[in-house]
Amino acid sequence: MIENELLEKLKSNRAAEVFGELYGEGEIESARQRYAALLTELVTGFGKEELANTTGKLRVFSAPGRTEIAGNHTDHNCGKVLAASIQLDCAAIVQARSDNVVFFRSTGFPDVKVFLNDTSNTLDLKPKPEEAGTTEALVRGIAAELYKRGCRIGGFSANAESTVLPGSGLSSSAALEVLIGRIFDSLYGDGSRSSLELAQIGQIAENVYFGKPCGLMDQAACASGGAAAIDFADKSKPVLRQIDVDFSAAGYALCIVNTGGSHANLTADYASIPSEMKAVASFFGKTVLGELNKETILSNAAEVRKKYGDRALLRAIHFFDECRRVDEITELLAEMKNGKEPESTLGIMERYLNLIGESGDSSWKILQNVFSPANPHEQGISVGLALTKDFLNKHKLKGVCRVHGGGFAGTIQAYIPINSTGKYCECMDKIFGAGSVTILRIRPKGSIELDFE
Repeated sequence: MIENELLEKLKSNRAAEVFGELYGEGEIESARQRYAALLTELVTGFGKEELANTTGKLRVFSAPGRTEIAGNHTDHNCGKVLAASIQLDCAAIVQARSDNVVFFRSTGFPDVKVFLNDTSNTLDLKPKPEEAGTTEALVRGIAAELYKRGCRIGGFSANAESTVLPGSGLSSSAALEVLIGRIFDSLYGDGSRSSLELAQIGQIAENVYFGKPCGLMDQAACASGGAAAIDFADKSKPVLRQIDVDFSAAGYALCIVNTGGSHANLTADYASIPSEMKAVASFFGKTVLGELNKETILSNAAEVRKKYGDRALLRAIHFFDECRRVDEITELLAEMKNGKEPESTLGIMERYLNLIGESGDSSWKILQNVFSPANPHEQGISVGLALTKDFLNKHKLKGVCRVHGGGFAGTIQAYIPINSTGKYCECMDKIFGAGSVTILRIRPKGSIELDFE
């Protein structure tokens, strides 16, 4: 039976190599158990309808979440960002179907069923208003964009599980999008579409079908693997540079701290950042800040302040300084990757942490996205940053912290010496609750079909 064949592969040495690369050597056995459980659920938990018309072998896919490293609020103005794939992922066992129906089950979420054909049995890939804001919309939108690009389209049944928790700031939706894109392309295309193309397809589906005007950073980072430096100067053809990263080699753990707080009433705060940046650009007859330079802005600072206010000017300054930092940090990571001596790696890491600290301070003081001015009594991110700095100073540790992602509520990012992570977790848990800290590992692979041969 085909499930027994896959189960044996999950036990193989080759699977251990794959899982070690994706999740770390200490997580190989838990990964085996996780994928075996997904396989068992698909075989025994799916009914006749879910497995109807399935054909061919069972196949295994994974797409990671992402963490932002630098480039806070720069992508929407055609700037530069640096993000990285992480070990937390959306994994799926998949089997093709012959009836152009997609059935997608993910642990903890409602089942998704999408009919890619209409009642006359022809492809029906146009946006459906009633699907807006749903996973169904993403499935249909990704299928439509792949079909437009010449990929054959067909159905599949999938049993999935995501360790990228929604609302964590680690891009669970982008991970899902590039996972679905990879599944379609592997089953019905030639499986060779680039990470960047799959990211662009996911973004289009989210913009046009799902109805959310997101940028491309999240999808590109989830699809690519390692650290991904992305230059959005040409929105239609962003330039992506991939670099393998291992902070543990320099003795540091990359931590994400969930400081709590609701994102429900923050739409206006998020929208104010790109709109104010673009307002400054419009002063010079441009659409986005990426078409300008810092010197031009500063030489007209008095006029910009008068017309658009101080915060808009400050946010424009942050944009240019943050794009510069992305370039500098990217070069340091490349230098770290190529370093031969431990002393060299430590020296590079110190310079790297200094730049990350500058990025964090800029977001806090100049971009001003650590709390909502409409609700100054709720400042979880500010508290997390302040207590992390206090922890590092108290224990005389070299480390750094910054806001993570969109800001105003949610998560911070901290680089903590590995041998001090236990104490750091205890410190944060006392304030934000048990399990508030997640230690990340940068994984070298983006969205992929797992090969156990």
